[in-house]
Amino acid sequence: MSLTHGFHPYHLVNESPWPLTGSISAMMLTTGLVKWFHEASMSLLIMGLISTVLTMIQWWRDVTREATYQGLHTSVVSKGLRWGMILFIVSEVLFFFSFFWAFFHSSLSPTVEIGTSWPPAGIQPFNPFQIPLLNTTILISSGATVTWAHHSITESKHSEAIQSLFLTILLGLYFTALQALEYFEASFTIADSVYGSTFFVATGFHGLHVIIGTAFLAVCLYRLYMCHFSSSHHFGFEAAAWYWHFVDVVWLFLYICVYWWGG
Repeated sequence: MSLTHGFHPYHLVNESPWPLTGSISAMMLTTGLVKWFHEASMSLLIMGLISTVLTMIQWWRDVTREATYQGLHTSVVSKGLRWGMILFIVSEVLFFFSFFWAFFHSSLSPTVEIGTSWPPAGIQPFNPFQIPLLNTTILISSGATVTWAHHSITESKHSEAIQSLFLTILLGLYFTALQALEYFEASFTIADSVYGSTFFVATGFHGLHVIIGTAFLAVCLYRLYMCHFSSSHHFGFEAAAWYWHFVDVVWLFLYICVYWWGG
């Protein structure tokens, strides 16, 4: 297929094992989580994590080669990638919409099983003006720094782009650390009525998205350091920045609805 590439602007991908290994790794992760919950054994979960990380590294390596060295990401291909990322973020919006739906369904009309009150009796919610407010400030700041990095790339300011992107990654790691501390100090668990389940599922999946976004930005930082991006050819970074802004917006809704209003 690569021999015919010069006659059209499309990228006809070669056979790749990574979709298969990625699917198997995802299955190992989910079944490993179930095994961990029910049997307190993390062996399958650790295998799934290792397999997932190895798949990610090698898949990113192949995409980097295609985009940077082989010239396969033409303007037509880049347009398709942009639409793919947009549709992916739309699917993520609907994913989090289901969590907000569950939260408002239970909080606006609390049932008699939870005492017809919200939060349910016996649950002490977090103070929204402590760690949650600090985390909000951190993510808003990270949105500003990733925008700074984007403008630096488009203006060919290489050192500024590296500094601002590195700062964004640090802020993402700081957010994750504070989220873990918050969970550790929580006075309720995911098993404490519908409040605990909706709180930990919504904020936990957001935290997972922050970790994924941080990894995405870390790969972009490496590629930026290796001069893979130019002022006119840097969609890999743009996709990471779009994803990071999406994570920021979701957190603002979580903070306002779950921490502040819902608490």
